[in-house]
Amino acid sequence: MADSKREIERKYEATAQTRLPDLSRVAGVSAVVHRGVSELDAVYHDTEDLRLAAGSLTLRRRTGGSDAGWHLKFPVASGIRDELQEPLSDTLPRSFAGLLRSRLRGSELVPVVRLRTARDVHHLVDAEGEMLAEVAVDTVRAERLTGGDGTAAWTEIEVELAENGDPALLDAVERRLRKAGVRPSVLPSKLARALAETAPERNRKKGTGGTTARRTAGDHVLAYIRRQAEAIVALDPAVRRDLPDSVHQMRVATRRLRSALRTYRRILDRSVTDPVGDELKWLAAELGIDRDQEVLDARLLARLAALPRTLVLGPVHSRLRIWSAARRGGSRHRTVAVLDGKRYLALLECLDTLLAAPPLLPDASRAPERALPRAVLKEYARLAARVGRALELPPGHDRDLALHDARKAAKRARYAAEAARPALGKPAERFAARMKAVQTLLGDHQDSVVARDALRTLAAQAHAAGESAFTWGLLYGREEAAASAGERELPGVWRRASRPRVRAALEG
Repeated sequence: MADSKREIERKYEATAQTRLPDLSRVAGVSAVVHRGVSELDAVYHDTEDLRLAAGSLTLRRRTGGSDAGWHLKFPVASGIRDELQEPLSDTLPRSFAGLLRSRLRGSELVPVVRLRTARDVHHLVDAEGEMLAEVAVDTVRAERLTGGDGTAAWTEIEVELAENGDPALLDAVERRLRKAGVRPSVLPSKLARALAETAPERNRKKGTGGTTARRTAGDHVLAYIRRQAEAIVALDPAVRRDLPDSVHQMRVATRRLRSALRTYRRILDRSVTDPVGDELKWLAAELGIDRDQEVLDARLLARLAALPRTLVLGPVHSRLRIWSAARRGGSRHRTVAVLDGKRYLALLECLDTLLAAPPLLPDASRAPERALPRAVLKEYARLAARVGRALELPPGHDRDLALHDARKAAKRARYAAEAARPALGKPAERFAARMKAVQTLLGDHQDSVVARDALRTLAAQAHAAGESAFTWGLLYGREEAAASAGERELPGVWRRASRPRVRAALEG
């Protein structure tokens, strides 16, 4: 596994004449220690169409300095990236190839830019001599290797926070730099600047003053679909790295995308989108194996933690761990195998094709204020019918199934409104919030149904092993009570969500 660190840094414009101000006057900084100048030589790799750069990813092979090797950086937030490192080698490390598979999909990596940097390093240290941040004055020479033969040169200042450092220090350093006339860099990275300044003149991007205006219903739906498709690709490496909540977020993007294809069937031709939707359903199911168990484990552990110790009889925690481990066995490896499989990569290609040549229907050219509300309200009508049916049924298995169906309809209605929000504004936002309230209540009810099934199994296993089943029975009763409370609450939540004025606002 590659070494990983969180990189929190800021970059500033400079010239050969720029001098660092006295940073020892920054609060908390006791001294500025000069660490000397090192020569760095880095070759940045990407596809010929710069797919990695388009996703703000950086892949380089660097020699010189204290961290020679392969470096792969993923964006986290503005000024924050996760940097993974592998030892120096002639070929791309296998771990990096996996993390880049969703973007490369068989495309060849080529050297695109070479950067030679003279780095003058200073450490900001506290009274105990511990490093708080590193300040580097970099003199950079860039050479284009693919897509042109341009060169560029510049000087910049880079301030990187030490591990576990206080981000407030970066603000204090920036204030000192600004006082000295030093301003933040316009571009976020050396690679971005090198690509911009070494590109052939005809390929340099001109300012457009903003994104292209979305004028039609089709424009808005495609923009939403593109965001979800991009989210799937962007989350792929996080899932492979087993980052917290990554599987859940990828599954949500998959479901949102599938929901949009189904909801806006008068915008996009179903004969084209239905097969894509089927593949998205498959992917969501594969991702759900581990996620569903994670949710269930968290619920049961929370229920156990809420019990007085005197009511926890027998090896309850041990049995829960064993049962959970058996159900989770191999699920992570299975998820990564899915992401490495031909079916998943083919789905990503299908999404690219769909967005490149969307199967637009006549309604796609209509004004969004006319076409989108109709689709959202159709999803509402489906939800209303399912809630009505569930409320008519007596408590029990059939009602549980009906409430589960209503939960899925509430989620689709919410996603439909979220997709329409850029066009419809506050009315769509308020409608989505009401649908989310219904979805949350029904989701908790379904979680209780699943938890009760698990508790019944755990009680049977405990009994068969000669253990007390008392605690499992007690938890079952509490889950049953929670589900009943949710069912009693549903009519009021639905009444608020289904107020006519909430829907009328969607149509202006």
